[in-house]
Amino acid sequence: MPSARPRILYVTDLAYPARGRRYCDEDIHLTSRLRADFDLALCHPRDAAALLDAFDAVVVRNSGPVLEHRDAYDAFRRRAAETGTRVYNQLSGRADMAGKQYLLDLTEAGFPVIPTADRPADLHRLGAPREYVVKPKLGADSIGLRVVPAADLPAAVTEEEWAARGVLVQPRIDFAYEVSFYFVDDAFQYALYAPHPDRRWQLETYEATAEDLAFARRFIEWNGVEHGVQRVDACRAPDGGLLLVELEDLNPYLSLDALDDPARDAFVAALTAALHRLLAD
Repeated sequence: MPSARPRILYVTDLAYPARGRRYCDEDIHLTSRLRADFDLALCHPRDAAALLDAFDAVVVRNSGPVLEHRDAYDAFRRRAAETGTRVYNQLSGRADMAGKQYLLDLTEAGFPVIPTADRPADLHRLGAPREYVVKPKLGADSIGLRVVPAADLPAAVTEEEWAARGVLVQPRIDFAYEVSFYFVDDAFQYALYAPHPDRRWQLETYEATAEDLAFARRFIEWNGVEHGVQRVDACRAPDGGLLLVELEDLNPYLSLDALDDPARDAFVAALTAALHRLLAD
């Protein structure tokens, strides 16, 4: 007899060579736990569009930057929309899921974000830093990112790049540390930080304050993703406040290996319950 349990297609690239992280370990662990509640199969992101019809929902996890498989990702989104397939994370995200335009939008709206510009006329918003960070608007995983001395910026960004508005420019912030806040749907789960700025993925547990969580929730609420795992990445600026670095709403790496067993179990339970809610919605 066919199984009455929900069938989930779990999209991941187990071979993706992430710097300082092992995506495959995280997904092997998560899928081993989710099998307690779901019939589950793994597939590469390039195969997702062709396979999704046979499943009740699709979970997009550590599938690598979309830049590596843009055509397949676009085909997957089209097919999911055509069939009404439930996708986790849901495909309406306004942050990294849609590129880096949100950093400009949040700057314009006055959110606590590293100020960002994509045209020379707006560079005055960035202050007068000694160095700038320049990155592609459609970049991911630090691909194409470069640090440019202020005096070299006119030569570093071509007129063609400015005209196409294809790059983002930010001041390089002399931050104390980076910290990430992890949410399942709209519920906070845990926070991790990198106490050494030069070792981004050597993470430790971070005890988030009420003020920290209010900061992170502003971006979760702005994004409006009801079904999905999101990671709010921030840095502790020289004035002591937090500034948004990135809002990852497509396939955020979760750094589950940095958690103790009770915290990891609590996250798996929260994700399992969230997938049941998605299937019942």
